[in-house]
Amino acid sequence: MPAATRLRARLAAGGRRLQVSALPIAQCAVAAGIAWFVANSVVGHARPFFAPIAAVIALGVSLGSRLRRAAELVVGVSLGVLVGDLLISQIGSGAWQIVLVVALAMATAVFVDGAALLVAQAGSSAVLVATLLPPGDVSGFDRCIDALIGGAVGLLVAGVLPSDPVGPVRREARVLLDELAAVLAETAEALRKRDAEAASAALARARASQPLIDELRGALRGGHEVTRVSPLLRRRRRVLARFAELAERADYAMRNARVLVRRTYTAVCDDEPAAPELADVLNELAAAVRTLTGQLGRDGDRELAREPAVDVVHHARALTSRFDPGPSEVVIVAQVRSIALDLLQATGMSRAEALAAMRNGDD
Repeated sequence: MPAATRLRARLAAGGRRLQVSALPIAQCAVAAGIAWFVANSVVGHARPFFAPIAAVIALGVSLGSRLRRAAELVVGVSLGVLVGDLLISQIGSGAWQIVLVVALAMATAVFVDGAALLVAQAGSSAVLVATLLPPGDVSGFDRCIDALIGGAVGLLVAGVLPSDPVGPVRREARVLLDELAAVLAETAEALRKRDAEAASAALARARASQPLIDELRGALRGGHEVTRVSPLLRRRRRVLARFAELAERADYAMRNARVLVRRTYTAVCDDEPAAPELADVLNELAAAVRTLTGQLGRDGDRELAREPAVDVVHHARALTSRFDPGPSEVVIVAQVRSIALDLLQATGMSRAEALAAMRNGDD
């Protein structure tokens, strides 16, 4: 690829990332300024550097669990300052004092909760107290107030300037479903060509999909938290609930896909019979997944994805009715049926409704 093309691709990718993060960046910037103003001009702290820091950390560009991060930040700072002030006022400052203060502050934080941010903030705050503040200086306690101000301002800004709680969830759902479709398509190609190496690669890809599921669930947690913080977005909870069901079903579908790919790999390696037409069924199932991906509109309407999933089941059953399927063929068809069932439930159907739809036309 030419250097100019790579540069354009990188610039385009950077522009997309900036577009996605524009509102969170604005939230952090506004919250930092307000936090400094409140701590400095309203409360009267001379250098309230921790207030804007707390605001930015409490918000976070990644839109994760803001409420928990804010709580961990405030508790961590409080523990660090408390332990630091108590010890430094008695033992003074120095290298071995820093070792002791940081160790005790972090140990206390681990005992209290153990969360990474809480422990890190306890340790860093203890370092600040031990190195920057003279023994007995009350500004260490002012920093606790600054952290409270920053966290509160951050959450207030999140409520007044809320991010889209559904957008990140939709993006992660599309990534996961695209990966599922790709795994099914690669498996179909491996089965058609009786290519054990390709089947092994598809299996490795399916097994590596768990982080995508975790990312989707993390986006859902962040979306739910945005709707809790911002009363203006509470109506989006219904859409998030539908995506939560899709996340569960996509997880099950990927698990079933792993079984399907593993059985395909076994059939190819052991030279077991497998009808070539099964590859067409797998490609059809991959197309059904892509249809569902295409239906992840603003309100999560997915009804148009139901017919392709039902057709896959009928075609697989019609295929195996023409011959006596072998062990691998039975497993592959069973997993096709299970994945189709997951897809139907991801569209909002209950399990009973999905099973009834899959039975229709079989008589």
